[in-house]
Amino acid sequence: MRPRSALRSALYSACACALLTPGLASAQEGDSGPRTERDGDRVVFRNKVEVTPAARLAIRRGLEFLGRRQEKNGAYVDGIGRKVNNRYMNEKGDHVGVTGLVGMAFLSNGSTPGRGPYGKQVKGCVDFILTKITPNGMVKNGGSRMYSHAFATLFLAEVYGMDPSAKLRKGLQRAVNLIVSAQNEQGGWRYMPAAKDSDISISVCQVQALRAARNVGVRVPSATIDRAIEYVRKSYIRPGTAHHRQAGGFWYQVYENHRYRPSRTSFALTAAGVTALYGAGIYDGEELRGGLRYLFSMRNRPPAHEMRTTFDYFYGHYYAVQAFFQAGDGGERPYWSMWYPWIRDQIVMGQQPDGRWQDLVGPNYATAMSCVILQIPYRYLPIFER
Repeated sequence: MRPRSALRSALYSACACALLTPGLASAQEGDSGPRTERDGDRVVFRNKVEVTPAARLAIRRGLEFLGRRQEKNGAYVDGIGRKVNNRYMNEKGDHVGVTGLVGMAFLSNGSTPGRGPYGKQVKGCVDFILTKITPNGMVKNGGSRMYSHAFATLFLAEVYGMDPSAKLRKGLQRAVNLIVSAQNEQGGWRYMPAAKDSDISISVCQVQALRAARNVGVRVPSATIDRAIEYVRKSYIRPGTAHHRQAGGFWYQVYENHRYRPSRTSFALTAAGVTALYGAGIYDGEELRGGLRYLFSMRNRPPAHEMRTTFDYFYGHYYAVQAFFQAGDGGERPYWSMWYPWIRDQIVMGQQPDGRWQDLVGPNYATAMSCVILQIPYRYLPIFER
């Protein structure tokens, strides 16, 4: 993880503004890899259109749906709750995490606070989240927990990189300090600060928020990142162990990782593990290669119908698409150019007539996640940079 200088932030903002205007812009994958080109809304990679006309239409309809759904206080309402077995127990309320994710969906399309088609909504998201930073630094409303805190913090960091202000930086720093102080002895994070155990799913959210904050110049102790890397690596299921059938995956909790009481693994948890390592500045290693193979395997991918019937379909794919974007096409196989068209078309097919997507958390969450996933080729957000 390398901090972004003020100059780089300025250059990024200039590039983002340039991409909003017609004309051709390009980004290089590595020093000698294939070019990604953009002409208006067209994104071309390896001479293939990544964001197809059907995907552009789906994005537009999804953002229009979200644009109509904002509350007067800037918030977005969805189920605030927690997983209980295979159910999502929740109560509807102003959701700080979903508000952050909706803001990310608008940022991914080029809008910033007060500017762009959804500038008003982005500003509303920022204002609402800033009012929900508690005295100890946690971004919280209702029964929300560290998941929501991390998504809200990530959003604030991305906004600050594009539209800095003293008020925003103060709130962002307090939110980051809470994440740093909440890391436990295992090196990870759990549902609430001061928890003694950790899990990979919550930990990846915190790592990404810290990475985004560090990118815009907010201080994040190196020791925090080092301990997080160690924790994530311990979660990896190595070939040749007693749990070889799950090899390549990442355990939900490492303290359960022993031969008599193994933890569980899944597509979503493995996507979280791989993306956490990328977010912490690790770009090669057995854990990444094995995790990517696990995610790419057809037997581990969640079926399309789960986008409506579960609470973790979009969460898993939000991290998986980032993992394959970071992997690009320069490794064991052309991961990105094979993965993105597959998930793009699956998500487009799942959109409902009014522009929403739906899952057990709610339509605002599912629609925001879908729009972020579909718009990653636009490369507007620093957190999605290679």
